[in-house]
Amino acid sequence: MSTTEPRALSNTAVAGLHPASFAIVMATGIVSIAAQLRGFHAIALSLLWLNIVCYGVLWLLTLIRVVRYRSRVVADLWDHNRSVGFFTTVAATCVLGNQFIIVESMPRVAIGLWFLGIALWAVSTYVIFTILTVKAVKPSVEDGLNGGWLVAVVAAQAVATLGGLVAPQLGACREAALFFSLIMWLGGGMLYIWIISLIFYRYTFLPLDPRQLAPPYWINMGAMAISTLAGTLLVGNAPQSPLLTTLLPFLLGLTLLFWATATW
Repeated sequence: MSTTEPRALSNTAVAGLHPASFAIVMATGIVSIAAQLRGFHAIALSLLWLNIVCYGVLWLLTLIRVVRYRSRVVADLWDHNRSVGFFTTVAATCVLGNQFIIVESMPRVAIGLWFLGIALWAVSTYVIFTILTVKAVKPSVEDGLNGGWLVAVVAAQAVATLGGLVAPQLGACREAALFFSLIMWLGGGMLYIWIISLIFYRYTFLPLDPRQLAPPYWINMGAMAISTLAGTLLVGNAPQSPLLTTLLPFLLGLTLLFWATATW
């Protein structure tokens, strides 16, 4: 094998890097947090360090891709199936922030990641949905819609979740952080209703080939699961928040609704 072949393979891998590749950080972080909550601190900590490496490498590859293969990135942004994958950058950033609260107590790092997650959410939301709205040629619902669209909901709820965790560390800004987390939670929940309605329509009124029942449809449940988690954190913060205290029955009811939906 010539030395140019590995380089060509590497270039091909970077050029074809899927926008949803940050899901590996989401998954690793979730396992790490679960291990910590079950008392396996060594496993949780090792997965935290692994996640830091994965997160850094993915951002490096993404930046290389933006610089060297910009046309491929632009093509992804205009693709109904691939563009929503960019929302994994938001969720991955916030899940990593969760680890810096739950696994390793480094609140300043978590707060920094929360603000980064907010910025990524704002850019992703308004760039992606604007492009998908204004593009002239659009796919049919059968070809352009799948469970991956619900990563947009996961991203919003990931911001709300981390906000609920870092709010107690923000002193006088605690109430503002909780209010922002509340509106992210509510907005994400509303977005889920819009998207899942289209998915349910796609399920029940349009032909569905078994090959089209792809893994992203599992996010139908996952988006509600993280919405439930975000709701429980808001409920947990309610005793220290005048705003959330007045909304507590509503928060409990909507959180239960999200849990019931995820379970169904």
